Amino acid sequence: MKGSDPTEADSALVASLRSIVASGGPLPAERVLAERLAVKRHRLRSALELLRNAGEIEPARPGRRGNLRSDDLVPLTNPVEVTELRLLLEPGLARLAAVRASPVEVARVLRAATTPSGEGAGKVDLAFHLAVAAAARNALAAELYALVRRVGRDVRVAIAGRAAACPSALRQRDAEHQAVAQAIAARDPDAAESAMRTHMLAVQRRVVERLSPGLTAA
Repeated sequence: MKGSDPTEADSALVASLRSIVASGGPLPAERVLAERLAVKRHRLRSALELLRNAGEIEPARPGRRGNLRSDDLVPLTNPVEVTELRLLLEPGLARLAAVRASPVEVARVLRAATTPSGEGAGKVDLAFHLAVAAAARNALAAELYALVRRVGRDVRVAIAGRAAACPSALRQRDAEHQAVAQAIAARDPDAAESAMRTHMLAVQRRVVERLSPGLTAA
């Protein structure tokens, strides 16, 4: 399709999709289709929308994009949205962990709550939060949380110069982690939820301050 008029190229793409539909069976995932037809995802989606509007294929199902990856979400979001979603998810995960965590999982959360000397701050932070999510013993929530963190670590969304590397900020973050961990170890769901919310509100404030000095989180 290189060098073709855009209208001709789009018509050829629609024709290729019609041929695939005619062969029977469900359409492959967008990523697979884009690779097979050697086109950009946005062009593929436009062609699929033409076929949907014409009634030639089924309407898209909300929330079902097939093989959802962090790369699909990064262009749609920003650090503030990632933190907002974490604030919604993580207090509930901490609450579940306080009720459901095994002794081994509790020990893992407690160990991860303190940053050992010489360890990377970001690596330790991720290990702690993933340990809490795993201890909640909800496989779907743990997978969703892991996806959110992958989006947050992407260089297009991540905030440069993380303040957690500063010794005083690192001590404060560890204290917040330890409050969550101790509440989980004490099997106190209310305290675990409250401690995690306090921690995530602090994270949200730090994100907003680094993005827009002088502003405060809502």
